[in-house]
Amino acid sequence: MAVHQPVHKSGVYFITFTCYRWLPLISDTECYDTIFKFFDVLQRRNHSILGYVIMPNHVHLLVHYTGGDRDLNLEIGSGKRFIAYDIVKKLKEQQREDILLQLSKAVKAKDKSRGKKHEVWEDTFDVKECRNEKFILQKLVYIHNNPCTGKWKLVQRPIEYKWSSANFYEGDGKGSVMLDYSNVLPLL
Repeated sequence: MAVHQPVHKSGVYFITFTCYRWLPLISDTECYDTIFKFFDVLQRRNHSILGYVIMPNHVHLLVHYTGGDRDLNLEIGSGKRFIAYDIVKKLKEQQREDILLQLSKAVKAKDKSRGKKHEVWEDTFDVKECRNEKFILQKLVYIHNNPCTGKWKLVQRPIEYKWSSANFYEGDGKGSVMLDYSNVLPLL
């Protein structure tokens, strides 16, 4: 479901945000570190990353949102904007004028009047509240299998995909930005 109402309620949320027209902007610009910096910002604001996969053109994220003074929409919107600046910067460095022109033409008039220059993401993000362990596990399996299934087939096994939390849950978990989902179950 696309988010139209602010989300203030603490809980576990499955979130997806997608590049404009499903363009592979994430992989083309290799902005993975920028997305991890966004995860760090969420953690500094007392939210926890429970699972993720960074695909070539979209991100799936399982987050424990603790509420606070910033609603979930603002947290994700700020993160998308932060990542978008890096994507545009890298596209300029790569001299990808074709893509930059496409992203520029996609900006709506009202957004142009506020100074927006490029449409890097689809307007909204999808969010689903995960109210129990069964639903959390279902979303983790979906997230981790995303690089292996459908049109992607980027790897054979989830643990092989570098830009996923699968290694945290199935492997050694070293160097992870993660919090094990079981730590938040008592809070649901």
